[in-house]
Amino acid sequence: MLYDLLKVRRSIRKFQDKEVEKEKIDIIVKSALLSPSSRSRRPWEFIVVTDKKILQKLSLCREHSSSFLADAPLGIVIAADPNACDVWIEDCSIASIIIQLTAQSLGLGSCWIQVRERNSADNVSAGDYIKSVLGIPAHFVVESMVAIGYPGEVKRAYSDNELLYGKVHYNRF
Repeated sequence: MLYDLLKVRRSIRKFQDKEVEKEKIDIIVKSALLSPSSRSRRPWEFIVVTDKKILQKLSLCREHSSSFLADAPLGIVIAADPNACDVWIEDCSIASIIIQLTAQSLGLGSCWIQVRERNSADNVSAGDYIKSVLGIPAHFVVESMVAIGYPGEVKRAYSDNELLYGKVHYNRF
């Protein structure tokens, strides 16, 4: 059940030194391509990265919060053509969580790295930095990256009593 998967999915920032099998990568990619998008415009593009040297470079895209990508065996960059759809941010965000949930269902851990509106330590746009590393055309925008691998840390599942029920409203705010 999806609810059970959501309870155990946690942001994993430490990974085992173990490659993700091609079959699992293929399932993650196919799942990303099945992500819903507004009016089926599918503005997203996915760059699958398994090269450790490239992952190391990508891990430097932000001053904080991206260094763990260097130790992940797999990273997926989610970019979009903003001219293809006015809600490309939402479409890329949906694809990013589909990638994470699929990874979780395959026994892998993952963590989202926000890119859009973030900067490197040199105050360079994280998206522009990533575009230069990966040769992404200038008119595309990078929304996020997802680090994926076999978990190198254990985090407890969420329990029902931790849910913020006060944020739920019925029929009116």
